Amino acid sequence: MAWIMIGILIFPDFQLLDAAGPISVFEIAARYAVGKPSIRVVAATPGPVRSTSGAEMLARGMRPAGAITTLVIAGGEGVEAAARCARTLAFVRGLAKRGVRIASVCSGAILLAEAGLLDGRRATTHWQRTRQFLKTYPQVKLEPDQIFTRDGNIWTSAGITAGIDLCLAMVTEDFGDEIAQRTAKQLVLYHRRSGGQSQFSSLLELKAPNGRFGPLLAWAREHLDAPLTVEDLAEQAGMSSRHFTRAFIAETGTTPSKAVERLRIEVARQRVQSSSEAIERVAETTGFRDPERMRRAFIRAFGQPPQSLRRAARAG
Repeated sequence: MAWIMIGILIFPDFQLLDAAGPISVFEIAARYAVGKPSIRVVAATPGPVRSTSGAEMLARGMRPAGAITTLVIAGGEGVEAAARCARTLAFVRGLAKRGVRIASVCSGAILLAEAGLLDGRRATTHWQRTRQFLKTYPQVKLEPDQIFTRDGNIWTSAGITAGIDLCLAMVTEDFGDEIAQRTAKQLVLYHRRSGGQSQFSSLLELKAPNGRFGPLLAWAREHLDAPLTVEDLAEQAGMSSRHFTRAFIAETGTTPSKAVERLRIEVARQRVQSSSEAIERVAETTGFRDPERMRRAFIRAFGQPPQSLRRAARAG
């Protein structure tokens, strides 16, 4: 196993857990791995760097950068200022040119986008940043429903804890699944989420929809047993299908079909956990029709099938 150096890039007003989460993943993996990863926190200005919480993290300067083999960029309120820092952008671009694996946590994707590293690539970010991101970086293939994405040597992740999932996936790639599992267990994680899972916060956001399409989503929630095609939704909204789809994505950060699936998942989850209703009946009345289709949707969203959620709810 080649020697591995993990660089964690921070800046004033970074989100502490965006940096501390990945650091903890690689620190624990180093206890079990052959070719143990080393960790270096870097910033444009070396020394104490203040997070949004007020807690500080001690960073080294960005030179020399040659030792870094993986760079993880934190997010946080200061990311826009960091994305305008010429030194920071040059540092990130230089590593990318060398073929270094580069990842962002949460809004750290903004820095990657400003560096031009996400143009034409798949990426994700925190669901609250979706509307801003779509408007500012239309050249990026944003996948707002994902926990994390990988496109070549560029990785991006959603909110804070999704950075931990991303780094566990990196540990799997570097050291194998057994060490990743031991690392997750040491972190007392119930399970490791795959990149294809939905951002659960987006489900919560759609539970109380507001804005332009709030009434439409409320209507859809009451008619989940109907097909609810894009054409159905567009007709209910009084718009053409094409215009409706574009406007809906711009407003909500997701497609109409994904939004309907989230509503179905959330209503089905509530019924699975709070009743003894047959799983087949829940699937039928929430529009999934096929229990297997509902099972796959639950695994994408929660990492568990409906039966496991029901058992956990009863045990609690």
